[in-house]
Amino acid sequence: MLDTTPLRAAYRALLDAAATVTGSGDRAAVPPGEWTADQILAHVALVNAATITAVSSAASGAITSYDNRTALDTWTIDRVIALAGGNTGLRNRIRIQAEALCELGGAMLSTTELDTPIPTLLLSNGIVLVDQPMPLRDLITGLAEVEIPGHTQQLLAHLPDTIDV
Repeated sequence: MLDTTPLRAAYRALLDAAATVTGSGDRAAVPPGEWTADQILAHVALVNAATITAVSSAASGAITSYDNRTALDTWTIDRVIALAGGNTGLRNRIRIQAEALCELGGAMLSTTELDTPIPTLLLSNGIVLVDQPMPLRDLITGLAEVEIPGHTQQLLAHLPDTIDV
């Protein structure tokens, strides 16, 4: 069994940061090459969906892979923003996905399922970070340790300098 406490905490921090940024009322221009808060949230929603798919596939014995390129595609990101209904809908979607992922990735999976090697392709800013099989548990813990905290910090960078967090 995988302890999902760190994953729950990471999602809580992300959603708190998203609410803080939204509540700040600051709509300053986003620097070139950076994502808006909504684009960050849509990216996270897409990453969550891919992870839930990998977890569900491993639990069903199906062959699966993990590839984050769709979560980096700006057209897809903008489409998810529209489908979710904007910031509030994105935060709600992420909250529900986080609950599902913590339940699915925690008590439901056996050690054998968590150790299942998943062919993985992870990119960031056009750079290949991972292109090899990874245990499913590492995909899940990677969300808690790297992916979600990184996007939390990315969101908090949108706050005006006058707001203390």
